[in-house]
Amino acid sequence: MKLKSEILDSSAFNRALVRIAHQIIEKNSNVENLAVIGIKTRGVPIAQRIAKNIYDIEGVKVDVGVLDITLYRDDLSHISPDPIINSTDINFDINGKTVVLADDVIYTGRTVRAAMDAVMSIGRPDKIELFTMVDRGHRELPIRADFVGKNLPTSHSEVVKVNLTETDGKDNVEIYSL
Repeated sequence: MKLKSEILDSSAFNRALVRIAHQIIEKNSNVENLAVIGIKTRGVPIAQRIAKNIYDIEGVKVDVGVLDITLYRDDLSHISPDPIINSTDINFDINGKTVVLADDVIYTGRTVRAAMDAVMSIGRPDKIELFTMVDRGHRELPIRADFVGKNLPTSHSEVVKVNLTETDGKDNVEIYSL
């Protein structure tokens, strides 16, 4: 892969997370009934940062969970005959809550569909909303993000990489050509 460009630098990346926290607060007047759940892997630190930003703005600590969608993927048999199951860590009741799913990139929509199935197997939230740092288009399912850090139209021959300090040592968004 060849780096084409940096789409968001660290400052723009973090500004987007603060902006999204404000948008989530504006859309959900009762943040006490809010939970943010990160889709493994990069959605988890993003969810934690969104929750921290909400706390910094509103002074309300929202529940944060970790969601592993491995068993809910529709391409599971193509990935491996023996998939590695990571752990889901949602140690709070999601029934009646507004759940904001957080992920790094939305592409076909299949990850989000699997995440919604996983959440619904745990409980019955009032509402599920979606935050993604990058929406690159090319949806195969009728799914859209409620909150988007950056809309980035791409071709199928491009790869979008969201880097996070927690997993990659830096915060930015890069686009690569194959």
